[in-house]
Amino acid sequence: MIRSNNRAKNRLIIAMFMVILLINFIHTSYGQEVKWFKVGSLQTWFREDGCEPEVGRTFLQADQQDGYRWPAQFHGADKEVDNMAAKALWIATTNYTDAAQYGGVTYPQKVVHVGPRGWDLNREFMPQVFKLIGRFEHPKVYVDGIEASELKYDDILDEIDPNLVCDRMIYNVVNTSIGITEKRKIMTWAQQNHDNYFITEYIFTNTGNVDPDEEIEKPDQTLENVYFTFQYRYSVSREGADGTGLNSPRWGINAMLGKRGEAKASDSKGSFVYAGDYEDWLNGNAAADSLRCQFSWAGRHSGASYDLIGYPDVVGQTGRLQGPQYIGVVTLHADKSATDKTDDPKQPRTSSYEQSDDPPTRPNDQFDPKRMSEEWKWIARGHRLPRHAELVGDGFPDQLEGTPGGFSNLNSYGPYTLGPGDSIRIVMAEAVNGLDRELCKSIGKDWIDENSPYTLPDGSTTTDRDQFKNAWVFTGQDSLFKSFSRARKIFTNDYQLPSTPPPPDYFEVTSGGDRITLSWSKTSESWPGFAGYKLYRAVGKYDTTYQQIFACGGGTDHPDLVNEFDDITATRGKAYYYYITSFDDGTNNPGTMGNPAGVLESSLFWTRTIEPAFLKREAGIEPYENLRIVPNPYNIRARDFQYPGEPDKLMFLNIPGECTIRIYTERGDLIKTIIHDDGSGDESWNLNTEYGQVVVSGVYIAIIEPKQGDPITKKFVVIR
Repeated sequence: MIRSNNRAKNRLIIAMFMVILLINFIHTSYGQEVKWFKVGSLQTWFREDGCEPEVGRTFLQADQQDGYRWPAQFHGADKEVDNMAAKALWIATTNYTDAAQYGGVTYPQKVVHVGPRGWDLNREFMPQVFKLIGRFEHPKVYVDGIEASELKYDDILDEIDPNLVCDRMIYNVVNTSIGITEKRKIMTWAQQNHDNYFITEYIFTNTGNVDPDEEIEKPDQTLENVYFTFQYRYSVSREGADGTGLNSPRWGINAMLGKRGEAKASDSKGSFVYAGDYEDWLNGNAAADSLRCQFSWAGRHSGASYDLIGYPDVVGQTGRLQGPQYIGVVTLHADKSATDKTDDPKQPRTSSYEQSDDPPTRPNDQFDPKRMSEEWKWIARGHRLPRHAELVGDGFPDQLEGTPGGFSNLNSYGPYTLGPGDSIRIVMAEAVNGLDRELCKSIGKDWIDENSPYTLPDGSTTTDRDQFKNAWVFTGQDSLFKSFSRARKIFTNDYQLPSTPPPPDYFEVTSGGDRITLSWSKTSESWPGFAGYKLYRAVGKYDTTYQQIFACGGGTDHPDLVNEFDDITATRGKAYYYYITSFDDGTNNPGTMGNPAGVLESSLFWTRTIEPAFLKREAGIEPYENLRIVPNPYNIRARDFQYPGEPDKLMFLNIPGECTIRIYTERGDLIKTIIHDDGSGDESWNLNTEYGQVVVSGVYIAIIEPKQGDPITKKFVVIR
């Protein structure tokens, strides 16, 4: 009996040990750190292991489209403007012998990976350094004493460097099991002409360090035929894809893929005619491609009942274009060799498109020679012509090659020879651009209302509504190329970019009885060329369009600088959101490096409030004869006009400063209890029950119970 108990205890100890190992494995495999860029109009996350694979932030397949949000001002729970499904970084070489700790096996082709699906933080891409560096701390932003900036969650700096060439930089160091150490610097700007792209500088060094510790396991290795391969599974856009009612657009099955800079005139064949590649352009052929880039946009879908270009809103019948984005990557520099650091115009050597669900995209295995041989075919394929978009034409990308998951862009830089200590530098920029929100609204409205004739971008007209819509969406390609050109200009100028004045380092919004008061610090006023401040306001939600409500300083109607403003135009019952910017006198921006000359203004994201401010009325006075429920009746047909931005909202007005509101059905079922204790005379309700169910049509009874005194009973009607 004693021996049996001991065996049971041993089994329990072993089981507990295995659980601890499993928990540790899960933590090390899935618990990697993520950092955000959230100071410009393009916002996304980055991982510590050197790349951003599919569902690599939340590990939820529901978040397959996650990242590269643009325009980020409009990202919210009901309109998620994500444009990325997956990325990958592979490093490959030939005739490679693993270090003894990995088995000492020699492989004809060795490939190590992070993404597009799967990763190994312990034995493949092993993080060493991961820091977010800023030029200055983000401002402190408060609404009614509550910290109210989104940056408090996602802009946690590890270092401050006032001499930083950009506004935010992520510095990342990763060892790999192949003995190449990756260093990447990812840079972003909040300046309004350069805030929709990131520039990433990679330096890949043959350190011989194949694991996480500092010891060098392979100090004398020389690597031959080294390639650095990047995959981009772009997917425009999450909001638009969700609005189609189809599932497959979420993973980019209808993505159109284009590229430039890789095709010589001699590559022309049949109807596919090319003027020359990037090298030809550098040599004076003005008609040749001036950029080395790959990009994507949302195309048609064979399963849709209407033309999906731009993803017009047909569900809400607004027509607004929900997927006008163009997203892509441009090569800015790639070393010719480990000893020649000049730019090689023939890089990348491979620019291809591959099916996003083909076997090489599945969780990879660096110890499977057959698998790595298949991956090598992609890596060293060369330039794939004709281009994806050329083959699809006016057809359906989801039908090309019978793909179940669409296609991904792929490019490879190489082949390089890396001796001990040798390195290769590669610099690229990723950008998103397209039609602005107001054009998306107006073009979409004309499309859905069939307001023919339609005006095309060149000023001509058509009666074909799809031709009209698509022509405007396609202007996004030129917008993307302009962003690429701006990135290239500041790169070639050593990142010397005119900076905006910094925002005030403190911004406070205070709700009041007859006004909402805004106040801010004077820290911006010492900036050379500083001119003044501008205040903006939105109603109902913060992820929307803002209107300027006040400006002071040079060139404004209020030339004297102030640090406080009372918003007396607010209306009771509505939620208000604000941000403040600093602007200069234009002398810092003469119009170089792709900047339109003139005034520079700090980014809205520095100070935008995400907590609402309200115009609060004084508490009601007994006998509460003025107590009202607004609107009454609540009619769903008027929901967009009652409280803009807050469609399912009911207000209780002139109530006691402290009370409990209990809401009952007409037959006496209690469905909601609201505790009101802020001392004001206002309280709101979102028409949801205690269990999150939306109330149905009917008559309801509200019993307002003051902290002292008799209850007040009111009836109201909901019409759905």
